[in-house]
Amino acid sequence: MKVRSFLTVLALLMALSGSLFAQDRRDVRLADDIGRSILGYTRLTIFDDINASIENGAVVLSGKVTMPFKKNDVEQRVAKIDGVRSVRNDITVLRVSPFDDELRYRISRAIYSNPSFWNYASMANPPIHIIVDGGHVTLAGVVNNNVERMLAASLAIGNGELSVKNELKTDGEIKSE
Repeated sequence: MKVRSFLTVLALLMALSGSLFAQDRRDVRLADDIGRSILGYTRLTIFDDINASIENGAVVLSGKVTMPFKKNDVEQRVAKIDGVRSVRNDITVLRVSPFDDELRYRISRAIYSNPSFWNYASMANPPIHIIVDGGHVTLAGVVNNNVERMLAASLAIGNGELSVKNELKTDGEIKSE
């Protein structure tokens, strides 16, 4: 009797883990679809940074954009994807500031005009994003290695910014996530 009840519980656990595994696979596929949709949105620039997390088809968008219409457009694009059950939009719209705009351009020129980053500058969607909020700079995105991560941060310093936060990740870190 104990063996039969143990087998019943084991079968139930296996069935639950199988359905959880299937849901995880759907979320991974959904994440790929969302990523393609966001990358395909042509109005995003290196001065915007959007992230998405997915759990059981529920999507949470986060990040920062330079214009309010971008926040709404991205939410609408993601909501149309097959398999998305709900979308919570936590994207922040950066304040309008001529100082921040000038700082964005100075830092982008400093980074992307460096020969180490020419290969990135020629891409349709350059991977280093420069987020400026009230003079505070955050570097986000992906680079090939730790040397490029540190070089990008050092090039961002000395352009009139109040602080620089380096959130760049390497390819290896992204693959291990």
